[in-house]
Amino acid sequence: MKKAFKIEVDCANCALKVEDAIRAIDGVNDVKVNFLTQRMTLDAADDRFDAVLKEAEKAGKKVEKDFSILR
Repeated sequence: MKKAFKIEVDCANCALKVEDAIRAIDGVNDVKVNFLTQRMTLDAADDRFDAVLKEAEKAGKKVEKDFSILR
C-alpha cells in the first residue's frame, strides 16, 4: 500500500536522515520524504501498514524531535 502524508520536518538534511531511518524499518518497501513540500510518501506491506506508520513516526522522532506525521 502506498500513501502520502503531510509531515513536519525542519531541514533538508533532517528529511534525508528521517527517510533513511524509516527505510530501515521491516515492512517498508520505499519511502520518500520531501522537505520542500513537507510530504512523505510511504510504501509498506498492506497487512502491517498501520504498525509500520507508527514505527515510522517513532523513527523520525529519534532523528529529529520535531518530526511529526499529520493525519
